[in-house]
Amino acid sequence: MAFETSNSLAQQFREKFCEKQADIVSLTRALVETESPSGDEYGSRAVVELLARAAAEARCVTAIQRVEAPGFGQHLVIRAFGGQNDLRTVMIVGHTDTVHPRGAIADRPWRVDGNRIYGPGIFDMKANCALAIAVLHACDDLGVVPRCGVTLVLTCDEEVGSFSGWPLLESLARGSPARCGLVLEPPASGGGVKTGRKGTGMFTMKVQGRAAHAGLDPEKGASAVLELARQIERLHALNGLGGGITVNVGVIQGGTRSNVVAAEAQAEIDVRFSTAEELEAIEQAMLRTTPFDERVGVTVTGGVNRPPLERTPQVVDLYESARNIATSIGFDLREAQVGGASDGNFLAAMGIPVLDGLGIDGAGAHAAHEHIIVDDIPRRGALLAGLIASM
Repeated sequence: MAFETSNSLAQQFREKFCEKQADIVSLTRALVETESPSGDEYGSRAVVELLARAAAEARCVTAIQRVEAPGFGQHLVIRAFGGQNDLRTVMIVGHTDTVHPRGAIADRPWRVDGNRIYGPGIFDMKANCALAIAVLHACDDLGVVPRCGVTLVLTCDEEVGSFSGWPLLESLARGSPARCGLVLEPPASGGGVKTGRKGTGMFTMKVQGRAAHAGLDPEKGASAVLELARQIERLHALNGLGGGITVNVGVIQGGTRSNVVAAEAQAEIDVRFSTAEELEAIEQAMLRTTPFDERVGVTVTGGVNRPPLERTPQVVDLYESARNIATSIGFDLREAQVGGASDGNFLAAMGIPVLDGLGIDGAGAHAAHEHIIVDDIPRRGALLAGLIASM
């Protein structure tokens, strides 16, 4: 796989994004102030309308499709160019939902502080949705037509597991074979792109014990809470295996009263892993659980939500291309492997090279201080446009 973009074109893209920066910020503000928490169908449709309207003005856009996601709103699919000499596509992937509840904008309104802009969901990832649309316009303005088509997919349920977004991504990637995936998630700390992401799994462990009076006849009981505590110790010991495995029991519930031996308990468990081999070890540890106390029953449900995004030679090629483009416009683009997962993990599992973390730099994802760095807009736009132009 070879990618190449001239230094002069990358510079032209950067100049174009400097020129259009105010427009990008304006669309970003409209998106941030149109709240769209996961599961808010009204907010989702409103954000999709803003983006579809902006995309419709780009000459390179060949189709705009709103895909219904019952209970969540709409996914947005924008097709551009169409492939001049290559029937494969570049998939640009992002999401329009945020973790911030409706009303957050009233508590933390849009705020500009020097080189930073604050607002709920701006970093993860509404500014990057606006940036993707701006990339299409920049290609129009400079007369750039990549050899293969471009499909921009913005899902509306990424923050809660992509249960409807993932089947859409898979269908699109198979229908017009994807040459690569470019994911608009926020960059790693320090502005680096993400060439590896851990896979994630979500499990629930339920323990059925035997109730008894804690004072009169405790020996007749079998504590579900005690069993769960022992299982939690066993699971957390997996963190010492090394590699990329991490296990966290994040939520526990159990028992009824302090003077009753607990008959029931359960835990919600998050697992992470870097390779398929680590995934197998995790699944065996979770799904082959046996109780410490023979009088209780233990059941585990759940499974893998996202497979790992591994740093393959094809991913490295894609990263090297991005780093060369970044160098030509004056910044050092580093890489990182991170624990969090994204929709890029799904594409990677299909054998598609994925470069993640291409969004605008900033900080505070999911937090009250979420913000972007304004000066990073032109170089991130030039980087993404340069990558598309090189395909």
